[in-house]
Amino acid sequence: MAPEVVGEALDGNVIRLSAVRGYPAIVYFYPKDGTPGCTKEACAFRDAFTRFQERHVTIFGVSRDSSEVHAEFRKGHQLPFALVADENGAIAKAYGVSSPLGMSARVTFLVDAKGRVARAWPDVDPAVHANEVLAAVDATASVH
Repeated sequence: MAPEVVGEALDGNVIRLSAVRGYPAIVYFYPKDGTPGCTKEACAFRDAFTRFQERHVTIFGVSRDSSEVHAEFRKGHQLPFALVADENGAIAKAYGVSSPLGMSARVTFLVDAKGRVARAWPDVDPAVHANEVLAAVDATASVH
């Protein structure tokens, strides 16, 4: 089973991975808000967000940044999905994601409708990754 993730949704409400069971979810770890690669990756998920919504997929972006830094990052780039403040690295550790230099590595997990990790991407190209994940969501849905 995928470890619990709790983030803040766009409307300010708390959203939990366990609460969206029955549908797939994406939990993606990234190093730091505002850096070029992380911004590119977040904006790619933002740009594909409608397609994820059509498939009832919830997205959680996780980094070691604080909730306040996440709020600025979300607002500055109009990010419509939950960002998770993992300041002590406990969530990354639960997922087995390394944290070199105190920042999470760039790793993405597809969690299936039953709450299990269905796929992991340990080496992500931020520019094309959102579309790769979307294709995997479709492939996983057609299997189940």
